Amino acid sequence: MKQPMANGKIRIGISSCLLGMNVRYDGGHQLDHYLRDTLGKWFDYVPVCPEVEMGLPIPRETLRLVEKENGIRLVFSRSGEDVTERMRRWAEKRVRDLDQEDLCGFIFKAKSPSSGMERVKLYDGNGIPAKKGVGVFAGIFMNHYPQLPVEEDGRLNDPNLRENFIECVFVFKRWRDLLKSGTGIGSLVDFHTRHKLLLLSHSPELYRQMGKLVAKAKTEEPENLPGEYQALLMKTMRLHATKAKQVNVLQHILGYFKKQLSADEKQEALELIEGYRQGNVPLIVPVTLFNHYVRKYREPYLGRQHYLQPHPAELQLRNHA
Repeated sequence: MKQPMANGKIRIGISSCLLGMNVRYDGGHQLDHYLRDTLGKWFDYVPVCPEVEMGLPIPRETLRLVEKENGIRLVFSRSGEDVTERMRRWAEKRVRDLDQEDLCGFIFKAKSPSSGMERVKLYDGNGIPAKKGVGVFAGIFMNHYPQLPVEEDGRLNDPNLRENFIECVFVFKRWRDLLKSGTGIGSLVDFHTRHKLLLLSHSPELYRQMGKLVAKAKTEEPENLPGEYQALLMKTMRLHATKAKQVNVLQHILGYFKKQLSADEKQEALELIEGYRQGNVPLIVPVTLFNHYVRKYREPYLGRQHYLQPHPAELQLRNHA
């Protein structure tokens, strides 16, 4: 099976403080060892610190988002100085500069008034906060790159959110590599075929829509096909792969071995699938069994499916029940 890292490390944007850089308002950092030391084996990080890069000193007064009559403003918490437009001008230029970095995702610092992806404290006129704001830079970045996989450091502590984000990144990297190759409809069909089971685990409905688009392209090859396919691809991947959808895919895989497996082997596979459905075993258990069968019986179609190895096994993303 083709390894997703064939083209080297994946370029990922990240809030600088998460890599241990001393850029925080208090002169410190928010080093995340998992991001730096574990994911760093596969990700080539492009660090960004909006507040320092726009010219604010270290240390500095803390910033906050405040809801005013003229909209949401980024202000210093004590002095009240408004730096909203300064941040916006810098951010608009920075995201354009990042076009040159070939990013396949971004990891933001949670709760930051500049870099928080969601649920940032937004203060009303009475100084009462509500967790409903979006960091100024994060908002501009996500608007500029609406289909790029993004997450926050805090949310990545959730095993399901972590797996979904990393899976999205690897899919986006493979898609980006396909676009760079400059090949035609045949390569798109191959890409779509190799990702069939992975896409089905996220959304059977959207997979069918993508299939219709690919089928139409075989005869018409519309000029905007790559953009339409990419939009559907990332929309599909953002939907979480539920247990029910995973079970359907596993049962689908089992069907490919109905002639090779003995009755006991089929029963073992069914028991593992049921064990996963009930939460008694992690997804990696039935998937490992099927990878064994793929090699043993040299099943060519499944051997090309990214579902069976969507990301490096060392990350152990499918080891949680």
